[in-house]
Amino acid sequence: MDISRAEQRILHLLAQGGRIDIEKDDDRKIITVACITRDGWRAGGLDLALFRKLKRRRCIASSGGRPYRITQRGLVLVRSQQDNQ
Repeated sequence: MDISRAEQRILHLLAQGGRIDIEKDDDRKIITVACITRDGWRAGGLDLALFRKLKRRRCIASSGGRPYRITQRGLVLVRSQQDNQ
């Protein structure tokens, strides 16, 4: 399966130890998403549509109320680069 450049960028950040934080409203609907790098910086390029696309493809998952992280399937889809650890 081929993934877009924007998806590739977010998955690389997550593979390096990043996370996706979400904010919900009173009705428990997701209103904002933010991609946080392993250094604690907020990365741009992630919007709600891209978040839903990654979640639908099962590239990211959350367990126990913790932030979203990359899954094994996401690691398979992401192309290797020199700076991934």
